This record gives sequence, structure tokens and C-alpha cells, in this order.
Amino acid sequence: MAVLIASNLRKELSGTPLFDAVSVTVNRRDRVALAGPNGAGKTTLLRAITGEISVEGGELAFAKGTRIALHDQRPPRERRLTLREYALSGAADLVAIEEELRRLESAMAAGEHDQRTLRRYAETQARLEHAGGWNWRDRAAAALRGLGFSEGDLDRPLGTFSGGELTRASLGRALAGDPDLLLLDEPTNHLDVDSLEWLEQELTSLDAAIVIVAHDRWFLEAVSTAVLELDGGRSFFFAGPWHEWRREKAGRATHAAKTVARVDEDIERLERFVERFRYKKSKAKQAQAKLKQIGRLRKERGTAADELHQLTRRRRTLGFEFLKPARSGRVVLEADALDVAAGEKPLLDGAALVLERGEHVALVGPNGSGKTTLLETVLGKRAPAAGAIKLGHGVQPAYFSQHEIELDERGSVLSCAMAMTGLQRPQAQALLGRFLFSGWDEHEKPVTALSGGERRRLALAVVVASGANLLVLDEPTNHLDLESREALEAALEAFPGTVLLVSHDRALLDAVAERTVAVEERTLRSYDGGWADLVRTRAETTTAAVPAPATEPARVPKPKPSKARRGPTELERVETRIGELERHIASLEAALAADWTDMDTLTSHRAARDELQSQLARWEELFEEEQTKLGQTRRSDPGLTQV
Repeated sequence: MAVLIASNLRKELSGTPLFDAVSVTVNRRDRVALAGPNGAGKTTLLRAITGEISVEGGELAFAKGTRIALHDQRPPRERRLTLREYALSGAADLVAIEEELRRLESAMAAGEHDQRTLRRYAETQARLEHAGGWNWRDRAAAALRGLGFSEGDLDRPLGTFSGGELTRASLGRALAGDPDLLLLDEPTNHLDVDSLEWLEQELTSLDAAIVIVAHDRWFLEAVSTAVLELDGGRSFFFAGPWHEWRREKAGRATHAAKTVARVDEDIERLERFVERFRYKKSKAKQAQAKLKQIGRLRKERGTAADELHQLTRRRRTLGFEFLKPARSGRVVLEADALDVAAGEKPLLDGAALVLERGEHVALVGPNGSGKTTLLETVLGKRAPAAGAIKLGHGVQPAYFSQHEIELDERGSVLSCAMAMTGLQRPQAQALLGRFLFSGWDEHEKPVTALSGGERRRLALAVVVASGANLLVLDEPTNHLDLESREALEAALEAFPGTVLLVSHDRALLDAVAERTVAVEERTLRSYDGGWADLVRTRAETTTAAVPAPATEPARVPKPKPSKARRGPTELERVETRIGELERHIASLEAALAADWTDMDTLTSHRAARDELQSQLARWEELFEEEQTKLGQTRRSDPGLTQV
């Protein structure tokens, strides 16, 4: 059943079309991923669906009684509410339904049993059942717990939570109301892997229509059932999962390129005809017809070339080109018997970690397990509670932190880049341009005035130009679009130095990591391979740890006497011999072609041909006998039919 039908939507910004002719039908249990570059209008489209902003054309139609919930990146406005109150405020209509039911129950208890009251009660109860019944509050609390909040967090005021926690609270509020249409803008931000996997399972089991904007490729692959692409003001709908859309898009680009090449050849051939015959009286009409055909082909070529440009144009993405680092010693980092704590809270006890030159290692674990604290400890930014840490010979580390605390905030963006990389002004300006800081205004902007996304871009630029041979990266993909994430992934895969990576982007972990170190039970355990290998190893360990159910000893059946293996029949032996003779005769004929006077070869050839004729005659006899026996068997058993 269709929950949402959008027809020919058009949105303009200052008179310029942002998107046009966007049409899509979203059915219940559809999970549509909105794809497209930053600025294509994905978030705008979500807010237009909610009615928060208007569109300049088109129509939105919803199923009767559709309940809509939106999660986006804006923090909650009301900070005095507790987390529980904020989550439940996303279902104000359910609270109103409960209050209406209680009022009607009180009225019926007082003796009101007229048809109007009973009908209102039945209708109101049906609306509550449609939303999942009386236990919707428990489901709302379960959603918050699934997103990483503890029971004690539920009654804390929103003002006591961090920005990342407030983003998760907004997601919990959207899920709490049990909507019919769920709109999610970057729902994976600030979620650890456990919460991501919980969210994937929750969304795939949710009886609702879902529209998603996200940059997490692993998440999109796990959740999406269709893709609506917005690009260059156009839209394209693909009914299939994320990876098939990527493959289909590449196929469209290939087809468009072939169309352009084919039409170019046709135009060139027709132009040669026209050039040759346009002034000859006998061919003038044909030449004019060819000219009209050339005009039609040029229109077709223009359409195909425009589509090819849209599909293959290079967008402004971050320029990850790491400098070739100096060679370090074989052992890059060694930590032994390491105790790490955050204040009074112990995080790691007796942990050990060794990195060797050229290794690409991922560090994974749930939020709050101590990953960032460990990175700061091994780099000397924090003192360990106990244990020893040693950096190897010639190691030059560069740290990209989750909070960009490493930036020099005393001046402008350009002065920060020059001071932290040692580059001269022209080289520093070129570096900033690769990270989307272009022009005088961008270069002279104070570092303290940068937004969160801009600070991360500047910090990445500093790391890229550092020339370090040990990259320590803490959540480098936050605020990056898909193209920039894939560019970072390719650059890290090709980086010849050592990488220690913390990320919740499972696609990045799987592509870059050769070894994965997991924080488990306040220690570090190492696994070979990337994220997929870690998941498979853990699953195998869990399966092996589950004891087999106790059963009575199975009775060992007595072995049945095996039937004697049937040897080849005479017909099969003759067929084999015929094949051997044919190959032998072919080799003899090749020898005779080189020297037909060789009498020995000639004699062997004659003998082989005679034997072949004899074997063929015998084969015919045996084949006739086999057919006769088969015919007799069919006549004696009428149940057999010829195939």
C-alpha cells in the first residue's frame, strides 16, 4: 500500500531550480535511500515531505491517517526536558489518544453508554492499536536503549548530554512514535557499531515506509530496498538495493558512452555521403534526407552526451594525496602491560599493542570503551595508569583527533596550514584548495570561526601534508560525503606507511585494515583481516562455544553391502577404441602430408583405417542390439515413456 506519492516536485532557491520533476511512490516497508552529492536537495526534500518548507510545484499525497516522523541533524530546542520526556514528545498524538481513552472510560463508568460514546471509544482504541497498542512507551524506551542509552540516562535533562548524544536522542524520538512514514537524515552519525547493527535490524523489521539520507555505505547496503537519486536538478528512481544501483549507474554511463560513439560514427558516415552527392542531381533528394537524419542524430547524441556528463562529471571532492613518508624502524609502536583510565574509570588492564612498519590496523570497540583515550595515551598526550609505551626509530606520527583539538587556533586558516605543515604560502594555498578552502575570504577566515565540518577538513589537510609515516586517525569520515569517503579509502589503501584507524564506517574498516584490534573485556585482542573477517571469526567462535544438545547415542547402522561397480559395456569399449583410432589416423595423415613416401607410415595408416572400419561395423551391430533390447523392455513395461 502506498504511504507517500510525490508527483513532479519542484523546489527553487532564489529562483534557481534545486530539483525538478521529482516523482516517487513509497509503499509500506519500502526503504528508499536518497542519493546524490552534497547540495542536491536531499535534506530539503525530506523537510518538504513533512510540510516544514514549501515547494514551487508538484503534489504530495499521503495515505489516510499517515503519521510522519523526521530525524535530522538539528539538536533539540527544549533542553529542560528529560530524555524520556523528549522521546515521548515525538508521539504527542499517542499521548492524546491515551488521554481520550481514559476520559471515555471515566464517562462509561459514570453510566454513559450511548451509541456515540461507544463508537468514539471503539474508534479511539482502534487508532491506538494501529500505533502498536498500550506498550508503545516500553518500545520507546527500548529504542533509546538500543541506541546506547542506559536506564539511568532516561531521566537526565537534555542539557546534560553531549552533541552526539543529543543526535542519538533525536533518532530515538523519531522511532518512539511508531510512525507510518519515517524520514531519517544521517541517522548513523555518532552511533557505534553495536548501535548501527541494532538500527539496521530495527529498520528492516519496521512496518513503515522509510526514506533515508546517509553516507554509511555498509548501512545503506544492509537497509535500502530502492534508491532515489538527485543530481543536477534531476531525479532517477531505481527499484533495487544500493549495490545494484551503483552497478546500474555504471552501466548507464557505459551505455551512454557507447551511444555517443555509435552516433558519431553514423553522423560521420552520413556527412561523407552528403558531401559527395549533395550537388549531383540524381542524388540531391537522398542527400537532403540524409541531412534531416543527421539533425535527428545530433539531437540523440546531445541527449546521450548530457547523460554521460551527468554520470561521469568530477565533483569537488577532498584531495587525499599523502606525501611519501620517510622509512621508519621495523617496530613502529610497542605498548606492554598497559593500564588506561579516564579519571576514576578503568578502561584497559594489562593491554599490549605492537605495530610494525607498513601495517594498516583498525581499532574497534563500543562507545566509551577507551579507543580515543588509548590513541592519546600511545601518542604521549595522556599518561598511562601503568605500563610502558615506546615509539620506534624514525617514527613521525600525525594525529587526526575526533575533536580537532590539534589545530593551531591563533590565526587564519592559511596561517594555520603554513605553521602546522611547514609549507610556503603558494603550496599551502594549493593544499587548502584541494580541501575546498578557495579564495581570499576562505583562507583568511579565523580558525576559531570555522564550523565543525570545516575544522575537520582543515585537520585532514594538515595530516595529508604532514609527511608522517604513522597516521593515527580517529573517526576521519565524520562529515564527509560518499565521494570523499571513497577518496580517503583509496588513499589509505595506497599509503605505504603505518596506519592506526578508529572508525564506525565498516566499509572503510573492511577496505583499509589488514589487522583488527578489538577492545574486549578491558583488554586488546587482535584478529587478522578487516571488519568482515572480524565478524566471521566472532560468529565461528560463538558457534563453537555453544555445546551440542545432549542426545542418546545414535545407533550405528550396519553397512549395506555395496553393489559391484559396473564395468564398461562392449558398446562403450568399442566407442572408446573408435575415438583412439580416429586420433591415431589423424596423426598418421599429418605425417604423410609431410612425407608421403614413408612406407612404414603408409602401412600403419592402412592398418588403422581397416581396424576403424571393422570397429564401426561392430559398433553398428551392438547399437542395433541395444535398441532392440530397449524396445522389448518398453513393450513389457507400459509405464515407461520415451523422453
